[in-house]
Order: sequence, then C-alpha cells, then structure tokens
Amino acid sequence: MDDKRDGSELLTRRFERDRSHLRAVAYRMLGSLAEADDALQEAWLRADAAGIEGVDNLGGWLTTVVSRVCLNMLRSRDRRREDALDDLLRETEPDRPGRDPEEEALMADSVGVALLVVLDTLAPAERLAFVLHDMFAVPFEDIAPLLERNTAAVRQLASRARRRVKGADPAPAGAADPARRRGVVDAFLAATRGGDFAALVSLLHPDVVLHADRMVIPTPEPVVVTGGATVAQGAMGAMGRARFTGVALVDGTVGLAMAPMGRLALVLTFAVTDGLITGIDVIAEPDRLAAMRLDVVGGLGGLGGLDSPGGLGGLDAG
Repeated sequence: MDDKRDGSELLTRRFERDRSHLRAVAYRMLGSLAEADDALQEAWLRADAAGIEGVDNLGGWLTTVVSRVCLNMLRSRDRRREDALDDLLRETEPDRPGRDPEEEALMADSVGVALLVVLDTLAPAERLAFVLHDMFAVPFEDIAPLLERNTAAVRQLASRARRRVKGADPAPAGAADPARRRGVVDAFLAATRGGDFAALVSLLHPDVVLHADRMVIPTPEPVVVTGGATVAQGAMGAMGRARFTGVALVDGTVGLAMAPMGRLALVLTFAVTDGLITGIDVIAEPDRLAAMRLDVVGGLGGLGGLDSPGGLGGLDAG
C-alpha cells in the first residue's frame, strides 16, 4: 500500500512539473488550448489508473500517454470534419466559461497561426510524427509503437509532413516588392489588433475596394465596401477575430489567415500598389478555402526552444 501511495505521489509531482511541456505537446498536436487541457485531464486519469510500476522514463511515458490521447482526438475530429465557423468563433468568445481567448491568442502567436493551419492539413499520424520528432526531438523508434508502425514508416510520415510544413518565401506579385508587401500586411494586422484607426487609414488607398464572400458575415450576397475610412471602420469591428489571425502565404502571396482553435476559417488577400492597399478579398466559403494553398512564410516558426524529455519510454497506458 505504501509503495502504491508513494508511486501516486511521485506521479502527481512529475505530472505537475512537466505540465507546461505536456501542454505544449498537446497544443501543437491539437491547435487549441481548450482541447489541449482536455487532453491533459484525460491523460492524467489514464496515467493515474495505470500506475507507474515498471516505468523507467517517467517524463517520456507521460508524453506517450498525452500523445496517444491527442492522436485519438485527432482521429475523432477527422471523422466529424469540420466544425462550423460559428462554432469555432463561439469557442473564442471572452464570456465563454472556461475559455481565456487572450491566452489562446498568445499561444497561437507563439507557435504561428500559419503553422497551426498547415499542421491541421496533415493526417493524424503525420502530425504526431512531425510534432514529436521535429518539434520535441523524440526518436522515431520511440514514436513507432504509438502509431503501430515500424521506424522506417514513421520516418516517412514525418518526412511527408516536413515537406508540407516547410516554410516558403513569397513569390513576386506584380509590381509589389515581396518584403514591402509583407511589411504592409504586418502593419495592417497590427493596426487591426490594436484598434488603431488612423494607422489603418494610412495603409489604405483612398479608393480601396474590399470584397467579402457570402460566408464572411454571412449574407445572401457578397459584400463590397469602398473607401479607406469605411474599410478601416469595418476592420475595427474585427479586432476580436484578429487575435486569431496571422501572416501566411496564400497561393504564394503574403496574406492573412484566421484560424480559431487552429482551424482555418477565413483568409484575406491584398492588392498592394506603391505601399498602399488598393484591394482586399475576404474569403470564408469552404470550397474557396479548400482550393487555396497556405504556407508558413519564410521558415518554420514555432519549432525552437522547446524542452524535450528525450525518449518516450516504455509501458502503455491505453
């Protein structure tokens, strides 16, 4: 009895010590803090029920348990693909019980909204292999039992994911210099998040035209808005959504992607001439989003500076 109690106390201490690491794993697997916290709660219940007898690498074993829970959640999500946009947005509302949209937004920024969107396009097994190996330096031979595949197959899964996730540089777009375009798009996002009306107006051509498809608001017909002040005022109304928006390559050109809960909901593309935004296309129709290619801009943001427990360790907890 004393050994069991001692083991339980050791597990509790180690779980709390590793909580931030385990949460980081779960967040990159799921793209949502709410789901990551649900995964940690389920993982704790499984670990506590299994006990730690025979576990040599406790930190690695806890990562195994969390990863398996996340894999099951991803597979379940795939079977009911995809949540409605309204449901995703409700998850980020400030008054939703148990939700902290500011913390969610900060976490999305730290990893990169575009990276979360690209990760969400991966198959569950690819995502697990890439996240554990490339983000947390877990050896392929330790990941293989989780996926019930051999090491070579897991290596191939991670390689496919890496090719999809690898960041790209923006392609030249008309007369606009890619670096200058990136600066304009960055400034637009910063001004929208900060509610800086004057800064927004300064970025917009006086005759700018914004097109929004039927699903953006939604409305029976697409919406067209013209004029710098009018478009800026509309952007001010999107401050809350801008917290979950980040810079991404949209079909090779720098734009913005909104991804509450790590799932793509809306894209903005920009026409830029002489340093001013002359046109904005806001896209939320699922078919149009599905036809777009989104990439991380210029490298793999969000991959560095993560602690890893090394190998996953033995013993399965369900």
